[in-house]
Amino acid sequence: MTHKRLLETETRWLTRVGKAFLSDRVVLHGEDLHRDLGDRDWIRLYLHAILGRDPGADIAGLLGSYWVSTAYPDPSIWPNHVAALAGSARSTASLSLMAGLSVSEASIYGRRPEVRALDFFYRAGQFCDSGGLLEDFVEREKASGRNLYGYGRPLAKTDERIPFMMEKAREYGFSDGRYLRMSFDVHAYLNDRYGFSMNVAALHAGLAADIGLTCQQYQLFLTPCFVTGMVPCYQDAVSRPEGSFFPVRCENVVYEGPAKRDWGNGDESLG
Repeated sequence: MTHKRLLETETRWLTRVGKAFLSDRVVLHGEDLHRDLGDRDWIRLYLHAILGRDPGADIAGLLGSYWVSTAYPDPSIWPNHVAALAGSARSTASLSLMAGLSVSEASIYGRRPEVRALDFFYRAGQFCDSGGLLEDFVEREKASGRNLYGYGRPLAKTDERIPFMMEKAREYGFSDGRYLRMSFDVHAYLNDRYGFSMNVAALHAGLAADIGLTCQQYQLFLTPCFVTGMVPCYQDAVSRPEGSFFPVRCENVVYEGPAKRDWGNGDESLG
């Protein structure tokens, strides 16, 4: 990008995404927010903002079920734990929930593995379209050191969310899509050969692929997904004495480092 391109956007931003014409109207992707979209439920409107078009009632209903399936009000779940801890420290609701959401984009759970699961199915589909076998693609992924996101679940061998989501997939007419079937084919192979279980991230990603979401669209949709489970954990912590959410005594801190550390004589420069 040259400085000329920067100067072009110094005082104006040309966009087709939307604009608030105060005292007149608000436009979102070419439609009047209040007149044309005012009867939409929030999930459907949010998807419209992401996709630039109305996803339709069935897709909105199915994807809304993702939020329901993951609304776990359990403070032992890490994003909920962070939100509750922030509430116990008397942080504001917004900051507490944002802190919880920020840690939900982790490497081993939450947003990034779910997006990588979607990418896995798209690449698997391309591999099979070129004449390859799904089993060979799975083995190639394993051999390259890639994690097979959506398969395996810490602390549990089954996933109670899968029957719920399959019921919703049937309800909204998405129970026989190519990538959903592929998610179960991968599970059958991994379970038979390696004993891997399946978690809902694989099923969610398979459905998202059948809908045609890009990885970025999928991540944007999922980003606020855990917030429903965080809210009761935050409220519970706020309702109790300040600092009472799992306090830790010094003697309960497990330290396995050097028995004695050299902290210096205290006159070292910090500059």
